Amino acid sequence: MLDGVASLTIAAAVDPVPWARAQMAFTLACHIILVPLGVSWAFMTLVANYRALRHDDRDALVLAQRWSKYMAVTFAVGAVTGTVLSFEFGLLWPNFMGTWGEAFGVPFAFEGLFFFTEAIFVAIYIFGWRRLKPWTHFWTGVPIVIAGIFGAVSVVAANAWMNAPAGFTLNSNGEVVKVDPLGVIFNDAMPLQSAHMLVAAYLVGGFLVSSVYAAGMLRGRTDRYHRTGFLIAFTVAAVMTPVQMGVGDALARWVYNNQPVKFAAIELVPTTSSDVPETLLGKLNDDGTVTGGIAIPGLASWLSDPGTGKSTVVQGLDTVPANERPSTRQVNTVHLSWDIMVGLGTALFLLSVWYGLSWAIKRRMPQSKWFLRAAACSGVLAVITMEAGWVVAEVGRQPWIVYRYMKVEDAATENSGVWITFIVVAVLYVALGITTIAVLRAMSKRFRRAGGFVDHDTPYGPPEQVTAGTGGQTEEKAP
Repeated sequence: MLDGVASLTIAAAVDPVPWARAQMAFTLACHIILVPLGVSWAFMTLVANYRALRHDDRDALVLAQRWSKYMAVTFAVGAVTGTVLSFEFGLLWPNFMGTWGEAFGVPFAFEGLFFFTEAIFVAIYIFGWRRLKPWTHFWTGVPIVIAGIFGAVSVVAANAWMNAPAGFTLNSNGEVVKVDPLGVIFNDAMPLQSAHMLVAAYLVGGFLVSSVYAAGMLRGRTDRYHRTGFLIAFTVAAVMTPVQMGVGDALARWVYNNQPVKFAAIELVPTTSSDVPETLLGKLNDDGTVTGGIAIPGLASWLSDPGTGKSTVVQGLDTVPANERPSTRQVNTVHLSWDIMVGLGTALFLLSVWYGLSWAIKRRMPQSKWFLRAAACSGVLAVITMEAGWVVAEVGRQPWIVYRYMKVEDAATENSGVWITFIVVAVLYVALGITTIAVLRAMSKRFRRAGGFVDHDTPYGPPEQVTAGTGGQTEEKAP
């Protein structure tokens, strides 16, 4: 009896804020892996479908059909994880939703419309393989790509609003009394942040898909089917990589101008100064000093504003009270994540340059096994890069959930039992992840055993001839 009371007392004393943050971070980190596939795989499928129809390419047609089925699986799993996230906003952050739900919910209303549009056309595209004419079927895939793009932009617009709140009017009690939907969606952070995530979706999706075919080629599957799958996906990623570097640079300058404290955390700048070095690795100490790492003199200032170069002044962390900036631990997390994102992003860019130069000079993809090994690792590295980028965006904004309006601790639930939901959700997500991988691997093995199309599943094939009744007559069955 006493033990039970003691256990309940301990549970009641648990601070719900760290657990709410941990659960949200975990579920977001899992869901974000599926987003690039949901956005980019439809486009890559259409590229294969177009090549198949335009050039009578049977291998590309096989790819398009199989990719559409993989895409359906990841879309369904993404719908599940996304639904969990939508419930978590209300369960974990009731004070945030109670205060800001009218504004924050606007982009999600549009995302819901795009999600259902995407779901409808995914179904039409998959079931249309043997039910529609080739080019009619191809065009049913275009709305999937468009809906995926605008759905992703809508969600990122909501996150961008948290970084640059706009489009609302508050009364004297701090309550939202008027909302301008366009002002909420098209906030100052939205254009660059949406572009950054959208390009990342195509980059990460391309590297993820191509890495599977690179691994297969390393195992001796060097047939035209595997090469085509690799070339389509890797080319999409390689084209997007330099674009992402340009967009990322522009977004970093936006942060410098609009969220100087986050920028100070990124660059490890404890006090305001000019000629600020770019510190690779290293860490901030509790006394405000920076130790370790490699400091490149003046580079952080120069990158912040090349027009003024090393004389560019970078605002330090100490320009705001301690309770209005990230903690020392959070600063070090942001800085390390930034280094990981930039470092791995640069490595992926160099891999893309290798690929591009080979095509420009030799008119073929690199033949080296080292290239294939690097390409086989690129999918995982791209996911890590994306995850690190989101850590920079979210942890760097701390302690604010709505920048300069509401802090995380004021937004979270007061229910001390939130640690239980975290454990339950973690177990469910692990099970879902294992199941998804098992299903995709089983599909891959079945497709490999088939070697190509099976008679009853050939896209755009002739109607089946089946025997009707007992008289030996045949009846044409519509596909």
